[in-house]
Amino acid sequence: MEKNFLPIRKYLFFISLFVTIFFFAAPKIEAQEVVDKTVATVDDNVGSPELITYSDLLWQLALQPSISITPPSSEDLNRALQLLINQRLIALEAERLPRSDPSDAEVDAKIKEVLANFPSTADFERRLRIVGFDSVKDDNFVRMMAQRVKIEKYLDFRFRSFVVITPEDEVRYFRDVFIPDFRKRFPGVLIPTLDEKRAEIDQILTEEKVARDIETFLDEAKRRAEIVILSEV
Repeated sequence: MEKNFLPIRKYLFFISLFVTIFFFAAPKIEAQEVVDKTVATVDDNVGSPELITYSDLLWQLALQPSISITPPSSEDLNRALQLLINQRLIALEAERLPRSDPSDAEVDAKIKEVLANFPSTADFERRLRIVGFDSVKDDNFVRMMAQRVKIEKYLDFRFRSFVVITPEDEVRYFRDVFIPDFRKRFPGVLIPTLDEKRAEIDQILTEEKVARDIETFLDEAKRRAEIVILSEV
């Protein structure tokens, strides 16, 4: 019951959204029925400029079960555009660090993770067909999932692997955040000890730090990059 105490959902939501939904560049579909257009370009003045097309926005929205794509709203399209700009900036940075390609097992696990957000594979594939994929076995869709895994690995290496949580951090969070929140949510219930919640607190503090580091990275990357919006959505 108390596992639901997390008062920092905004940080975990940011990471979850960034890592599992918003944060990954997608390869271009070679043949699609969607009428396409270039919406924006992202150039970090180091690698080759990245294009963001209207179909990229639709692919992004198709992975979110609560978002309408027939037709998508301007608000959702613009939110997807901002997320994809972030994706492209991270993808450009990730390409400079040679890493092995994802295994088939890793890609399959990522596809299953996405599918878990939908009532059934059939429901998800109906959305995929709307935006130009045939199914979850479509070569282009599989390549997109492989790219997501590749960038996730980069994020783990670039940000998460270097986080250090000290005992002082744990005590401070337990005293200043966990205990007050627990007392508010579960009045009269015996408060768990720090040792009982240490692993959970470490995860929370790690995700907070990763979220801050990613935001800092993106702020700096945007100052260096040239981002041009070519078409309003």
